[in-house]
Amino acid sequence: MSAPTYLAYDFPLLSAFWTMLVFFLWVLWFVLLFRIIADIFRDDDMSGGAKAGWLVFCIVLPFLGVFVYVIARGRNMGRREVAQARAQQEDFNAYIRQTAAAGRTSSVDELARLSEIRDRGDITDEEFRRAKELVLAGHGPAPHAGSTDRTAGR
Repeated sequence: MSAPTYLAYDFPLLSAFWTMLVFFLWVLWFVLLFRIIADIFRDDDMSGGAKAGWLVFCIVLPFLGVFVYVIARGRNMGRREVAQARAQQEDFNAYIRQTAAAGRTSSVDELARLSEIRDRGDITDEEFRRAKELVLAGHGPAPHAGSTDRTAGR
């Protein structure tokens, strides 16, 4: 009598493990494929014909194309990705600086706002004078209505 031979796939837990492993490898493969395709388009040193050739190679023969691309051009993939990330960060910082500069008010605007607050009676002449000195000295914006030291003395 021969005893039945059990394979690792015959056990439910190992079956789940192998399924997860195969699924993970497929996801890993597609991530690698799409990163290489993105790198082909990102590279400014390659001509259009070279990009088309690599793209066709990676689509027609994906396993061979991806491995040959990684061997031939993989060294600079990280450098191109870092350069793109730096360029995006610089663009973001420039946008933030531009937006922040557009939202700033000039000292003339601050003084006009302070004058309106004083005319409404929200701040005293002494508070107006101190805030005006701060604005003219450039040490900071004038205090907003309701945030003055006037309530602290009461």
